Amino acid sequence: MIKIVSTAEKNTMRELKSIEPGAWVHLLDPTEEEILSVRDALGLEDEFIRAALDEEEAVRIDVENDQVLVLVDIPVVRPERTSFSYATIPLGIILAPENIITVCLEETSIIEDFWNKAVRGFDTCKRTRFLLQLLYRNSGKFLQYLRQIDKAQTQVENALHKSMRNRELIQMLKIEKSLVYFSTSLKGNESVLEKMLKFNVIKKYPDDMDLLEDVIIENKQAIEMGNIYRDILSGTMDAFASVISNNLNIVMKFLTSVTIVLSVPTLIASLWGMNFASIPLANHPYGFLIITLVIVGASAAAFYFLWRKKMF
Repeated sequence: MIKIVSTAEKNTMRELKSIEPGAWVHLLDPTEEEILSVRDALGLEDEFIRAALDEEEAVRIDVENDQVLVLVDIPVVRPERTSFSYATIPLGIILAPENIITVCLEETSIIEDFWNKAVRGFDTCKRTRFLLQLLYRNSGKFLQYLRQIDKAQTQVENALHKSMRNRELIQMLKIEKSLVYFSTSLKGNESVLEKMLKFNVIKKYPDDMDLLEDVIIENKQAIEMGNIYRDILSGTMDAFASVISNNLNIVMKFLTSVTIVLSVPTLIASLWGMNFASIPLANHPYGFLIITLVIVGASAAAFYFLWRKKMF
């Protein structure tokens, strides 16, 4: 899908049918025909457009002639049967001489915020500021999703206190996986931002430097928050693994003690019931009662011994 918008006239967003100078061109999971049409219309590098269409593409900044590619990772939420998970996908931002082009595989709330005019000072003609606003929005979205992950982690942890089911443990593993994705992507984005700050890869204006520094601070905060949540989750998983192992040991100890207590009457009855020539107390009028009392007494003694050893 191709969407073209511009704020060139009276700073009002309007959707265009063709590409004009100062317009923003957004490619959402584009077809081959759409890629070629935008490439030929703006004279873009083919590799720049296709870079964001590979989920495994590494984040980077590339400069070719008068074009700049800024490739960063953005967070996305993917619903599942009974829950949801977080992942990251590439977002390509291409600065052409007169236009800015964004390329992404999936719909993202970062782009939708600009469609819905939720970003102040949004101007498609100010390409550098627009780029920084996208990056700032991206860092803020990482922080937002990290807070959601923390809340989900707390809910799963509370559920684990009540029931040690596999479902909650699998959810914890999914959360840990999401945090790994986020931490890796944020570190990659950090390298891109530092390169933008140190080197003159894009044309920066005085007002844009403050925004770039804000983006870097926001990204660093997201990295620190992600690391904290990963450490907390790792400690929680280790604690629950110990609890589960301890509960298993308690159950096995209890079952072993019950087995020992129950084996005492079985052993006595087996020995007494052997087919010898003469069975003790066989002709005694209270023989069965005596044997029963012996069995009960032996079982009680075994139970008392194990209880003293704290096996129950």
